[in-house]
Amino acid sequence: MADIPMSPRSTGTTRGRPLPPPALCGFLLLLMLLFAVSYAVGSAAGPVAPGLHGTGSGGGDDDMPGMSHGSGE
Repeated sequence: MADIPMSPRSTGTTRGRPLPPPALCGFLLLLMLLFAVSYAVGSAAGPVAPGLHGTGSGGGDDDMPGMSHGSGE
């Protein structure tokens, strides 16, 4: 018998872009779901410290009310 080369169509494969493995698709879907849930929980919880503000200029002039520098004032 002569060897007859098989065409790619007879093996059931397509000549398009190769698809990623299903495990990778599942992992990415789970990762997106995890980020969406964590964002929703964070939005529902609100800010962690609503009264906390940065120093702004980085100098010592932006004191918080009621706070002293330990000099016994």
